[in-house]
This record gives sequence, C-alpha cells and structure tokens, in this order.
Amino acid sequence: MKKLINIIKANNLFFKIFIVMLISVVMISISITFSTIRMSSDLFMERYSITNTKVISQITEQFDEFSFSVVSTYVKVDENGVIKGLLQGDKDTAIQKSQYFYQMKRHMERIYSEVDPNEANMIIMSPDHDVFNMNYVSWPVEPNELANHPVTEKMRRNPDEIIYQFDASSLTNRVPMVIASKALVDRASDEIYGYLYISIRENDLKDFYEGYTGEGNNIFLLNSSGKIISSDRQNMIGVDSPELMEHVENLDKSSDEYHNIEVFGRNQVLMAEYLPGLDMYLVNLVDREFLRKNVIDPKEIITISIIIVLAAVFIIFLILRKMTVSISNLVSQISDMARYKFSKPLEETGGYESKKIAEAFNYMLNEMHDYMEILLSTQEKQRKAELEAVQHQINPHFIYNTLASIKFMVKQEQKENAFHTIDAFISLLQSALGDIDETVSVEQEVKNLKNYVLINQARYGDRIKVNYLIFPDCLSYRLPKLVLQPFIENAFFHAFTEKKTGYIQILIAEKDQQLVCEIIDNGDGMIQDKYAAKNKRQLFSGIGVKNVHERIQLLYGKKYGVVITSAPDKGTKVKVTLPIIQN
Repeated sequence: MKKLINIIKANNLFFKIFIVMLISVVMISISITFSTIRMSSDLFMERYSITNTKVISQITEQFDEFSFSVVSTYVKVDENGVIKGLLQGDKDTAIQKSQYFYQMKRHMERIYSEVDPNEANMIIMSPDHDVFNMNYVSWPVEPNELANHPVTEKMRRNPDEIIYQFDASSLTNRVPMVIASKALVDRASDEIYGYLYISIRENDLKDFYEGYTGEGNNIFLLNSSGKIISSDRQNMIGVDSPELMEHVENLDKSSDEYHNIEVFGRNQVLMAEYLPGLDMYLVNLVDREFLRKNVIDPKEIITISIIIVLAAVFIIFLILRKMTVSISNLVSQISDMARYKFSKPLEETGGYESKKIAEAFNYMLNEMHDYMEILLSTQEKQRKAELEAVQHQINPHFIYNTLASIKFMVKQEQKENAFHTIDAFISLLQSALGDIDETVSVEQEVKNLKNYVLINQARYGDRIKVNYLIFPDCLSYRLPKLVLQPFIENAFFHAFTEKKTGYIQILIAEKDQQLVCEIIDNGDGMIQDKYAAKNKRQLFSGIGVKNVHERIQLLYGKKYGVVITSAPDKGTKVKVTLPIIQN
C-alpha cells in the first residue's frame, strides 16, 4: 500500500490529468450513449406511431363496414313489408302461426345472407316475445329474459337510435358480446312492432384487429362510458377504465397524432380513433419500454460505447504517460534536491518542454548558489562584527563599581585583597579584548569565571558560594571565549533577589562525545515563559544569554546550544552543550 502511494505521489501530475480526462471521456460517452438510445427510441416510436396510425385506419374501416352492415340490415328489415305485416298481423290459428314462422324465417334468411361479417347473428323479436334467431348456436337466447333485459329496455327508451351495447351476463351465457339493437317502429302510428338485434361475439369482433397486435402493442375498444368492450388483452375485457378514457378524450381534443401517457402502470404511446357509427373509441397502446428493450438493444449500444471508451482511455493513457513521464522525473529530481544540498543539477532529458524547464531550473540553481555564497559570507562578516562590537562593549558600571571596590579595599588597608582583585580585573579585560573567533581551553574559561566571581565577592561579600566540579580530562578541551560568563552573571544578580544566600555550582564534563557545561543555582527560580523578556543586556560583557545560544548554533549547528530549566523557589539549571574540540 505504501509503495502504491509513493508511485501515485511520484506520478501525481499524470494521475491528475488522466483522471480528469477519464472522467470527461466517461461523462461524454454516457451522455452520447443515453442520448443515442433516447433519440433512437423517440425516432422509432415516431415512425412506429405513423405506421400504427395507418393500421388503425385499416381497422377503423372494418368497424365502419360492420356498422354499415348493421344499418343496411336495419333498413332492409324496416322496409320489408312482409316482415312488418307478419309481426303486426293476427296469429290466432295454428295455420296462421305456421305461416307466420315460415314466412319470417324465409325473409330473414334473405336479409341475413348479406350481414357482414358472417359470424354476426341476427334476431328479431315480436312485441309478443316471439324470437326469430338466425344462429341459435351463436346466441341461444331465452325470449322472456331478452324481452325484460336492460338491452331491450334501453332500446325501448331510444326507439330511433341504433344502440351498441356490451353484455356478458346470463343473457349471453357469460359469453362477451357486442349487441347492436334497434326498435322497429311503425311510421304511421309510432308504435313499436318488433325489435332487431345484431350480435357478434367479442372473440369474432377481435378478428377485426387481431392480426395487427402483439406483445407491447395492444388494441382496446372503449364505449362512451370508458368500459373496455374488446381487447387483445383478455383480462381487460369488461373492465371500466375512466383513466384511459380521460387520456383518449384529451387526445381527441388535441391535434396530436399520439400522446405519451402512463396507464396500467406502464409508459405507453396512445393513439385513438373515434368510431361514430358505434359511438366507441378504437384505442391503440404501445408499450415504450417493451419496444425499447426488444427493438432498440441498449445493451449492444452500451457495450459498443464501453469498448470505444476503453480504447480512447488506453490511447490517452499512452499519450499522457509519454508527455508527463519526463515532467514527473523532473519533479522527482527536484524533490531529492535537499538530499544533495541543492548541489546536483537536473538531467536535461525528455521532450522540448522538459528540457527547457530543466535548463531554466539549473540556471536558477547556479544563480542561487552564487547568491547563497555571497549572502553567507556577508552574514558571517556581519555576525563577527556584531559579536566583536558587543564583546568590546564592557559596561562602564562594571568598571566603575570594580574600581570603587578596589579603592575601598585600599582605604581599609586590605592590600592583599586589592592586589588579587586588580589581577582578576586585568585578566578579565584581556579576555574580553581578544579575537572574537578565539577559543580558550576549559581551564582558561574556568580561570576567567573564578576571576569574575572573585570581583563580585569582593564587592558583595561571600553570601553566594560558588563550587567548581571540573573533570580533569576536560581541562584541555576548547570552547568559545566567555560562553559561560553570562550565566554566572545572571545567577549573581538575578537568582538571589528574594533569597539572600545560596550557592552556584559549575559542572563541566564529557558526555556522549559532547562537552556538557552546567550552571546550577538554588536561588529564587522563575517561570520559564518570563525568561526571554528578562535581562537582555549583561553588565559585564554585553553578550546576553540569547546571544550565547545563537552564537553556539551559528558556530557548531542546531545540535548544540543552551537549555534552561527553572521553577519558582527551586532554582535554575543552565545546560550548555558543545562539541569536543581539542588542541
């Protein structure tokens, strides 16, 4: 996993561009694919709808022919004087009845032979409920039930209309039928002298359109109330569908050839034609999803798109890899610059752009090296000048106080003490005025410390004891001049403000191949956050504690320096770490 992360980091530019290109290609391909599927589907549905519109027109013609046949049959029956006379005449005797039935049958057969289609049945019923059935097998009707059925009742209420009704009750033995009925009315007396029924089974009616239907392409015959009279979907026959009727009416009101609707839980294309002769709607529903899946193969289109995307991605991968590998190599080389301390130039390889970048970077690197050398030289000179100036600025107060102390000792006839103090003062002055880069031995630095302590004890007394613990092996080691003096000075003047007496211990030893110098006091101590703001300027040398730390790090690096730990009422510990420097 770590190796993979490193590879990604090393080729970060390549992966960024490749991912952006990959996402772009995939998104464009997805958009084109689905747009193609949608446009193909819409185009196919439009063409399919045009074809189905023509099919509906052909089916409508067959229904119109059936309607015309019904009207023609009614006209022939109504104009047949024999049938009218037989239905209105007396039938008291057996001979009359025999003649009545015979003549009715003969004249009806002549008319029935012209009824279209052949599967249709014709029935005439007299006001006395005598039934003349031309195809008893098709519709074995019972006279009294027919006379009292709502089909006949509706016909009585509307004697001037040919009424088409759907029935699947006991009247038709539960066989779905469409019954066209018309009352036979005497024009002179406006009395009904008979009833004409033209029936056709729903299965026979289905022959009008069955050759044009299939899965996902359904035909429905709706009456004006929204009931499905006939359909190639058998389970929908006789079902009331006001939702479908509403869509049909909306289409009928518009000038569109078809509507996209959602009905029966499916997305459908609706086409409809009004059949005025039957007062019904011929409805065609095309299932969009079914056609899209079976006619337009989305899987094939998606597969082709995936193959194209993979090929494009592979080509992009090769091109981008070739373009970015040289830049990635440059980035890798630049990342390793710190390891070579910015001294190793870049390899000028790869394409034109990479070579120009490497050339410009190498030129900048050379310029930077020149500038850094000048800057470091300038800083070193400045640092030496500052430290030398500070070192030579011995505080006048220290000189005045020391001389005043010597004068006091002379007056008190403490000649021996005065001589020792003068010797110590001279030695300190000699050390302070020496070369800034000069190092002294540990032995000499300790001697300087003792001289400084002697001067302070001569002035303030010996209430502050100073102990020295110097390992003999360290006496010959070298360290920067006056590197420990500022901490002794701090201890004398700031560590015993509250406490009046105490001790200062000076320890110098070798530890872990380093020279470790520790100055420990048991004075007042302090909160460490306040240390930086305290005593920026020393009384004797002018070299502050912060300057000592920076001076050591400038000379020997970040590994060395000063560490101070302190706590209120417990004292302060200063640890100075230096490299081992021998003669």
